[in-house]
Amino acid sequence: MEISMKVHEAISAPPRSYISNGPAPADTQLKLRNALAPSDPKGLIDALYNVSTPGSSSYGQHLSKEEVEKVVAPTAQASGAVNAWLSQAGVNATPISPTGDWLSITVPVSQANELFDADFAVHTHSETGKQTVRTMSYSIPSELAGHIDLVHPTITFPSSISLRPVVSTPSGPERSGIAPLASCSTSAITPACVQSLYGIPATKATQSSNQLGVSGFIEQFASQADLTTFLNTSRPDLKGATFALQTLDGGSNPQSGSEAGIEANLDIQYTVGVASGVPVTFISVGENFNDSDLGGFLDIVNFLLGESNPPQVLTTSYDSNENEISRSLANNLCNAYAQLGARGTSILFASGDGGVSGSQPQSCSEFVPTFPSGCPFMTSVGATQLTSSSGGETAASFSSGGFSNYFGTPSYQTAALDEQRPVQRLGTCVPGCRSDRGERRDRRERPGRDGGRHELCKPHLREHDRAYPSVKLQVIFLDFSLLPSFRPYFVFCARSFLPSFLAFLAAWVTWRKMLCIT
Repeated sequence: MEISMKVHEAISAPPRSYISNGPAPADTQLKLRNALAPSDPKGLIDALYNVSTPGSSSYGQHLSKEEVEKVVAPTAQASGAVNAWLSQAGVNATPISPTGDWLSITVPVSQANELFDADFAVHTHSETGKQTVRTMSYSIPSELAGHIDLVHPTITFPSSISLRPVVSTPSGPERSGIAPLASCSTSAITPACVQSLYGIPATKATQSSNQLGVSGFIEQFASQADLTTFLNTSRPDLKGATFALQTLDGGSNPQSGSEAGIEANLDIQYTVGVASGVPVTFISVGENFNDSDLGGFLDIVNFLLGESNPPQVLTTSYDSNENEISRSLANNLCNAYAQLGARGTSILFASGDGGVSGSQPQSCSEFVPTFPSGCPFMTSVGATQLTSSSGGETAASFSSGGFSNYFGTPSYQTAALDEQRPVQRLGTCVPGCRSDRGERRDRRERPGRDGGRHELCKPHLREHDRAYPSVKLQVIFLDFSLLPSFRPYFVFCARSFLPSFLAFLAAWVTWRKMLCIT
């Protein structure tokens, strides 16, 4: 009997940063992930807010691994129907999540095209030259439309954002070492400065059960030798501190000096340097699968959901343009963060480095939100800069912020946003702005900061969207990452505030446990 197929997801064109090179070879192997619909998505969100909202009778009473799995596991009907369809096609599906809501299949392009009524093609990134295999649309059996959330990677391309921070060599005569600053400097933020600004104690943590997770991508590796040098200079009282390693997708963490990464070193150095004595794990995600950095996001969250005791905090200094991700994938990842949140893990992501316009080419002046900062179930962290060594702060111009186009305003933001609504003014509508996913939208204009006109696509001016960042923290750090000279480098990057906020949150968790607050 012929199966009735229905288009499940589609885009009209690849992102502007990609060039199509024609059909993918028929024998190219694809690893595709199938996300099944959860049995009770509303129950998960209700549980998350109940344990997270001060004043709630369930505040602080986080769910167990088993309780979360019971809420999000797909129904037996959904699992049975999807597995039966794949089995009939001769495809073996392997569960890759604790509840079986993610199924992995490996098939050649020829079979994937037939199975999903797709047309997988090779696409090359115009700047990096890196090739990826994607399709503009895919279909699933009509009877499975309510059982399958999405298939990935299909229409979502690897992020086009440059993930590397801006680095500058300090001016003035070189010194073999830099003494810890007792007070803050407008040109360099040290652990001592962060602790002073935000009241983070320098005494070592006493709760050994606390754990911090630091995500690592794009072959950014954290050096123990660099950490030792950094601590000897900036936190000599933490001499000998180390970090643990967890690898996924063929990830690694080589320790040769030439392979030390600025981003990874920055994250580890300031997490360890500010969160005094709290155990830190560096989670290095490799590129074994052709599913982009978002596949790594999925792997980390599914790995931690499978742990009996996940870390209290997970920080990730990487992001993507929201409009480069399908809504289904964005929603699925966001709900995965809700699962971890319900179990007591705080999820932190950098808000981005592209200012209000987002990290995008300037050929179109549409404001592009970053992902997953728009997800209401995690904390988006932005950046400030010191205006004086006494502690005055102002927003960092390169720190991203704005409103999501995918996620609505959560209840906890309503009051704050209502105060800002009266100042919003919309100008004339100008048709014809092309988004990065090949869609065309109307756009509007409003005055820019410099008195000029900035064209904004209509969806970016809706009044009921999730605002981000959630918090802001000091940026511009010293980094001792480039061996063998151990010369300090200034890192200008909105992502560089994350380690400090991670450490601040870890300290708060420690205080909370010490005070026996439930």
